[in-house]
Amino acid sequence: MSLHPEAQRFIELTSKAPDLDTRTPAENRIASEATRYLMGEKTPVALVHDVLVKGVPVRIYNPRPNASSLPVFIYFHGGGWVLGDLESVDSTVRDIAVASGALCISVDYRRAPEHPFPAALDDCQVVTEAVLKGELTSANQRLVAVGGDSAGGNMAAVIAQQLRDQITHQVLVYPVMDLSTFGTQSHEKYATGHFLTRRRLEYFYDSYAQGHDRKDPKLSPGLNTDLSNLPPATIITAECDPLVDEVTEYAHAMQHAGNTVTQVQFNGQVHPFMQMSSIISDALVARRFIGGELAEAFRGKPHHVHKG
Repeated sequence: MSLHPEAQRFIELTSKAPDLDTRTPAENRIASEATRYLMGEKTPVALVHDVLVKGVPVRIYNPRPNASSLPVFIYFHGGGWVLGDLESVDSTVRDIAVASGALCISVDYRRAPEHPFPAALDDCQVVTEAVLKGELTSANQRLVAVGGDSAGGNMAAVIAQQLRDQITHQVLVYPVMDLSTFGTQSHEKYATGHFLTRRRLEYFYDSYAQGHDRKDPKLSPGLNTDLSNLPPATIITAECDPLVDEVTEYAHAMQHAGNTVTQVQFNGQVHPFMQMSSIISDALVARRFIGGELAEAFRGKPHHVHKG
């Protein structure tokens, strides 16, 4: 299928950006911040505040401050572990909070290359474990979901594997599943010209993994051989994304292992369409869909129990 016209417009707007490996991380972050106008209106949420959880900065979105013990969705932003922050996903998490009715927590984890693997993952896991231990007021520690996009989706998949007996649901939005190879058809087909180029991926992977074994399942959760008893998953993919094949393979592997998986592919779309709601209307569709999936997952469901 050809590119969606809105995705084509996004690519045209971003096509003149210098390659990431020609600039410093600080320069890349400044350039990335300049694209925030593409990320859409900030839907009002009743209560939004920034706090520290176990020393990790987070932003908490509470759509129902008068309710007690709300289900929780912990979100990890994308940006190749190098870019992205609380602001880059602010409009996304606001929309998910409103659509799901859940307490949403966006995690401002440490970024590479200054803080390589496993710093970002450690921060995300520390916050998740604090919520699961009941250390956050107004949070229901028995109804906790994790999710993220791209690099954040990678870490959400790892944490869902690590804490599989405690997580209610996982939301993986075009996540990186395997840093050890570019050996899929989609990596070949979309290596250039579709925003997330091979060169950008190499820059991100080198920055985060550095000297670590890239086949480690904590880096490449798609290579984990034990996919039993994972939390039910909602997976969002973009058709014209180099990552789409490895994500689809992971969805099939989870299903084969007996897990509940819902995968929705947005045809004609590119990585990272869900953040670009000012220009890509499918972004809002994806956000509302995720909110609905979370609301359904939390509705009267006990926390995920390991079947042993």
